[in-house]
Amino acid sequence: MKNSILYPLVIVLMIIGLSCNSNNEKSATDSIVASTAEVGQSGIKDDQSAKNVVQIAVGSKDHTTLVAAIKAAQLVDALSNAGPFTVFAPTNAAFDKLPAGTVEGLLKEEKKSDLTDVLQYHVSVGVFKEDMMQDGQTIGQVNGSNITISKKDGKIMINGVANIIGSVPASNGIVYIIDAVLLPPPVK
Repeated sequence: MKNSILYPLVIVLMIIGLSCNSNNEKSATDSIVASTAEVGQSGIKDDQSAKNVVQIAVGSKDHTTLVAAIKAAQLVDALSNAGPFTVFAPTNAAFDKLPAGTVEGLLKEEKKSDLTDVLQYHVSVGVFKEDMMQDGQTIGQVNGSNITISKKDGKIMINGVANIIGSVPASNGIVYIIDAVLLPPPVK
């Protein structure tokens, strides 16, 4: 008689325990999905893998202006994705060469589309290694315009104005450090 009462009680307790456990698992999963959705690709914490192009820029004291511009244009997540990207990253000194007020003007909310155009003119889809770049070669940029490569005495120049002064491989492409800001051609 005791066993006939205990078995249904044990079964009821197991069902209650399983339903509570599955609710906890669901809410934990929901919170992980929600938190990931809120921050995007750039918010994923990974200290083991090679840095992506954004993490390289963020880690450079010479690219604080570029990082501020990428954040203002809300391109952090896009450039944190798998790519692959070739990024021509102007230094702070390169931005300083622009006419006074240019950077500050581009960082204003009402100039976000102009800022995005300028930044996307510094990004190619694909990885273009230095040995692949040829004198006179044109490379399509994310904004829809092209840049032109020139090579002289082993030095590479973009659009006749920016020298590649260094390169850093990234998990999602390559970053070329350049000494001038590339300005996109006017839209025709």
